Amino acid sequence: MRPSRWLLALAVLACRPEHGTLVGDRAPAYRATTLSGDSVSTTALQGKVVLLNVWATWCAPCREEIPFLQSLHEKHAASGLELVGVSVDTRGEDETIRGFMKDFRMTYPVWRDPDERIQSLFQALGVPSSYLIDREGVIRWRRLGIIRPTDTTFTKALDAALAAPAP
Repeated sequence: MRPSRWLLALAVLACRPEHGTLVGDRAPAYRATTLSGDSVSTTALQGKVVLLNVWATWCAPCREEIPFLQSLHEKHAASGLELVGVSVDTRGEDETIRGFMKDFRMTYPVWRDPDERIQSLFQALGVPSSYLIDREGVIRWRRLGIIRPTDTTFTKALDAALAAPAP
């Protein structure tokens, strides 16, 4: 390898972030607020299996996906799944979000991110976007689009993450 290529390769490796958004990468630390204004973070969920789902009330595919997510929450919460919906609706839409949650019977936590910081941090290209994070904080599955009940890649990843012992 020529010295210039070797230096370039070394520079690329040195700049690789500790956290990424690809399957197998450590999930980025992420902070948001709840609808009641409390500060929340993914680092506080360490040791749990986390399914982060980025959505918005105006998103038709999100409306299709949320009943399945609610069923996942009901089925797997006792096994250690922490399902978190991250709403990217604009500021001032809290009542719209609350009404949406009531209409769709959502009982899992919803975090607010009107500035859509999660989009750049997790490199999400739109909504819905979902990230399955294992108990050690590693992304084990991701989807840009709807999670469907028939998606065996998701169910296998979820089953494996839930079966793994806590660190």
